[in-house]
Amino acid sequence: MGDPLSSSSTLISAPRIVPAVGPAQILAPGYLVIRDGHIHELRQGRPPRAPDRELTDGVLLPGLVDLQVNGYFGEELMTAGPDGWAAVARRLPQTGTTAFLPTFITARLGDLTAALRAAATIVAELPDGGARVLGVHQEGPFISSQRSGAHHQAWIIPPSPAAVEELITAGAGVLRLVTLAPELHGALAAIERFRQAGVLVSVGHSDATAQQVAAAASAGAVMVTHLYDAQRPLHHREPGVVGQALTDVRLTSGLIADLHHVCAQAAVIAFAAAPGRIALVTDAAACAGMPPGRYLLGGEPIELPPGDGVPPVRADGTLAGSALRMDTGVANMVAAGIALPDAVAAASRIPADLAGRPDLGRIAPGAAADLAWLGDDLRTKATWIGGERVYPPAGERSPRLAR
Repeated sequence: MGDPLSSSSTLISAPRIVPAVGPAQILAPGYLVIRDGHIHELRQGRPPRAPDRELTDGVLLPGLVDLQVNGYFGEELMTAGPDGWAAVARRLPQTGTTAFLPTFITARLGDLTAALRAAATIVAELPDGGARVLGVHQEGPFISSQRSGAHHQAWIIPPSPAAVEELITAGAGVLRLVTLAPELHGALAAIERFRQAGVLVSVGHSDATAQQVAAAASAGAVMVTHLYDAQRPLHHREPGVVGQALTDVRLTSGLIADLHHVCAQAAVIAFAAAPGRIALVTDAAACAGMPPGRYLLGGEPIELPPGDGVPPVRADGTLAGSALRMDTGVANMVAAGIALPDAVAAASRIPADLAGRPDLGRIAPGAAADLAWLGDDLRTKATWIGGERVYPPAGERSPRLAR
């Protein structure tokens, strides 16, 4: 890694800081002190001495946390080897992302268990200098064939005790989140078993009624995967997955913030109905950060059409992940009318808390010094992880760093 901020302490000033925690919404101006890779002090106003790093414009945020990354930069994480994982982790900070959950979608059970075992080895050996891997998000195979979306229906299976145990065993030490449909036979028992094993459960790709989603939350589910997409919608006499997600305080909802999967008005409704319970995700596929063309998702082809922010599709036109950047997701929500502090919290503190990492996703004393500096256009200009600048990489000076 390059550009170490401190082995003792360093002061950074910025015209605006969004802590994403506590009563202070925006510090304008503000400064912080970093000591040994962690936030030591955060203050509003001018610094008491010349800063070691003076940010001249834009806004300083906590590093962004993405709970759903299928792939990026041409790599599909379920099938990529160590070099592919390292490349994705190394380059994600250019989008403001400093921590993420690699995501595997529905596949044959044997392929999933092999991928989870490989992931455990890969994560343990990842080089420093990239976004933190917080574990694997296993999306499927215990989902509804009626709400399968881009998932291969032939590989969907019920959550039998044996299949659940296979995933838990294969994913020991790395499996962090499982998305399943709670209406399936055996799903509630599966939720309880995953919870006992320390694995978080999210409701997704589901045709469940509101009552069934509530039962899932009672069994231990804590999340809803990509709100509005691939799930029973809100109806005024049957609230479905969407209605229960927005009204059940036990559930935090992921939201693909590309304004294609979910329109601006629906995003605003979600933030208004469930304040503090929306987590922005990209659901990025291998095509993210790449030119239009053909890529893979779940081992099968997807096509990224031309156009800014347009998501990839299967051959039948089904949406298949996204090409979204996390910083663009924040910008999209602000453009939709969400207050900047709320959009930032949804992309940092809220997903970090959900993943069980209260040391991430916030600028507060004691938190890791994972930081993203976004310009006035909310595009990432520089990123630090554990107090060291990782983007732009060593040897590339950011022209907007005054010092």
